[in-house]
Amino acid sequence: MELERVLRGAVRAVGCELADWEISNHGRMLRVFIEKEREECPVTLNDCESASRQLQRVLEVEGLDYGRLEVSSPGLDRRLKTAREFERFAGREADVTLRTLVEGRRHVVGVVRSVEGDRVELQTGSGPFSFRLDDLKRARLVPKL
Repeated sequence: MELERVLRGAVRAVGCELADWEISNHGRMLRVFIEKEREECPVTLNDCESASRQLQRVLEVEGLDYGRLEVSSPGLDRRLKTAREFERFAGREADVTLRTLVEGRRHVVGVVRSVEGDRVELQTGSGPFSFRLDDLKRARLVPKL
């Protein structure tokens, strides 16, 4: 998607990575979630300010219209959507909701064990559970404080 390419380039220019983005409020609110490449380097307020200024300039030059822009970190309960994200957070607990029943379940919480192709395997209290990314409705990390 064109917008995602623009967002990715703009946040990369200030030393961050695009974690996620969404448009809401009938297309008037653009939320951009940024992260650092290494998990042990948290996103700071200065990072968000720099990314916001950069995005405002780039979106104007590209002629992409938005009403309001929010830039933040993805948070402790960040969304997981891609194989790369599940791989990155292997060993962490995830709360997963599926579009269809898989092994009689639509909702499962477990530790991300592995990713092979389009299949993710979790270790749950009742044993291993795997699903295809195509079946994923939403997934979030379970925050550990």
